[in-house]
Amino acid sequence: MVSQLGVDELLHVFSFLEARDLLQAAQVNTVWNEVSKTKELWRQLCLRRWSSCRASQMVPGTQTWKQYYLSRSELEFRVESGRPEDFVCKAIAGHTGQIDQLAYVSTNEYRFDGREKSVVCTVSADCTVRAWDLHEVVCAEGNLRTLMVPQLKVVSKVTTFPHASLGFSGSPDGQWVYVFPQHLDLGPQVFYIQSLLDPLEDEPPVSTILPVNLASRACWAPGEAARLIVMHRNSDCTQMIVTTFELKAEKCRGRTNTLVQQMVSFPLPDTLMPPHLMQSHSSQVILLACGSKLVLFTIYGRHLTTFQDHQRSITSLWVDANRVITSSLDLSLRIYMWNKENKIPALKSCYHLLGGSHRWASGFIHVKSDSTSIVAVEARSIGTSILRSYCFKVRHN
Repeated sequence: MVSQLGVDELLHVFSFLEARDLLQAAQVNTVWNEVSKTKELWRQLCLRRWSSCRASQMVPGTQTWKQYYLSRSELEFRVESGRPEDFVCKAIAGHTGQIDQLAYVSTNEYRFDGREKSVVCTVSADCTVRAWDLHEVVCAEGNLRTLMVPQLKVVSKVTTFPHASLGFSGSPDGQWVYVFPQHLDLGPQVFYIQSLLDPLEDEPPVSTILPVNLASRACWAPGEAARLIVMHRNSDCTQMIVTTFELKAEKCRGRTNTLVQQMVSFPLPDTLMPPHLMQSHSSQVILLACGSKLVLFTIYGRHLTTFQDHQRSITSLWVDANRVITSSLDLSLRIYMWNKENKIPALKSCYHLLGGSHRWASGFIHVKSDSTSIVAVEARSIGTSILRSYCFKVRHN
């Protein structure tokens, strides 16, 4: 039977196999081995497993689709397992003051050709900005400048809430910016970004004030273009409410108007400690940090689960399509993984990553992640801080 199958027939049969089956088929004989390496078979396996996988990630001459599939599968196994042999932990010192901000400035692409980079930028109270290569632990230092490109000048200036401390965030589609005054009984405001970039003379920017009081937290649903989730007080300030809005811009007779539709609203249970952090996953799941607890709701108010893996308060919350990471004053990071097979994704608690000694450190205060690493700010008891990185080992071709 084996000898009667030609290359075309084998390719057709192999197109129904999973990766493990292809690897086993490669052991049968020379012909099966060659057919099992066919580029299109492994390309389809990659696209089925990772819908965001792109041909642009494949650098000619450095890796094949098969190598990409095997390397990324092994990396994801290491990230989910978190065994000591799966990653390298490094303490990175350099700033003389407290690190205030932390962000990845490298791309989040999955690459396995030896050129992958995890570069983190830090801003410190010592008035310096540093960029760190987590894999090589090298640092470049510089000053921070904020410019509008390409004109390198201020395009517009809008007074929103005078003399107030403001919080703001931009929508996933880049069309909206949400601004809210902290600690003031004023409704938050949403601006249409195009009207800020291309202002009309004697015309105010296109904006709207959301009908909520004392907004304390807000986040954008990453699975939607402009779905805004706001946590606020009810009308008599006795209960915390979570309300989800959909935003649209509509042109009529040469003018742009904002359309705000309230989708759903629900009260948080009185027994729940007031949340101090809020993030969203996909378009349906809300994650709240309440003291040391991580609590998940749907946008309709259905309680999904509660985790209490930390001994002290959660200080930072990182959420992406694959995992959730929490940092805490107990000097640990907790890693959770999404199971996306259900209609509403389920979250699984996997493992801890530990920081340094409690003698010298007062806890983790920020955490970020990319495809191959996790980095957190470890606050020191003497008022300074360091970076602690966890770089997962990658199979290179």
